[in-house]
Amino acid sequence: MITLAGIIGSGKSTMTEILSKELGSQAFFEPVEDNPVLPLFYKGNEIAAKKRAAGDQNATNPYTYLLQTFFVNRRFRMIKEAKKEANNVLDRSIYEDALFMKMNTDMGNATAVEYATYQELLQNMLDELQYATGVNSQDLMIFIKVSYDTMLKRIRKRGRDYEQIESDPTLPEYYQNLLQYYDRWLKWYDKSPIMIIDGDQYDFVANMDDRNKILDDIEDQLVQLNHLSAEEAEKLKAQRRK
Repeated sequence: MITLAGIIGSGKSTMTEILSKELGSQAFFEPVEDNPVLPLFYKGNEIAAKKRAAGDQNATNPYTYLLQTFFVNRRFRMIKEAKKEANNVLDRSIYEDALFMKMNTDMGNATAVEYATYQELLQNMLDELQYATGVNSQDLMIFIKVSYDTMLKRIRKRGRDYEQIESDPTLPEYYQNLLQYYDRWLKWYDKSPIMIIDGDQYDFVANMDDRNKILDDIEDQLVQLNHLSAEEAEKLKAQRRK
């Protein structure tokens, strides 16, 4: 299984679609459009921040635990499906779900009890995946690294109201914190081989030369990991350049 990773607006879903079509495999997308909790979570962050600013230092976001449980439950199901065939592509890692829960707990949006319960649930899921597959939950991690400015530009472009910093004054701090947590996460992640794409330098959406460069690099990595033959990789590269 190939897993995309990266901050909000980095282009994970777009690359998931591009890569799955390139490889002729299936894409598995994060539940966003059909997620009834996500808008509530953003509103809950804003409400909790206002309460803390007014002196209630114990104020939490009542939707944090619900949202992260929603995500990790869906992710667990998608991983089990994705592992059934070779080179299927998942647009976020289950390990990133843990990152979001940790950050939100540190920010005061979730309680220590909620975090401990979430961690226990996640570990049970990871143990089950290990038992069922005999391997880690992904064979290759592709991380799209972007700056704060690039992230905001792409968030504006896709136009989800609840993600816009203009509509929520707490979001700039939230996004910048998230970038820092991702930087730390990259340093300790060791569950699979990882490939890092510079999302500021390469525009794999609009620039076909950039897209071909990224796909070439990914296919070379899959050859090294024995998930593609050298002949299959060369055939894919030739077809793209016709």
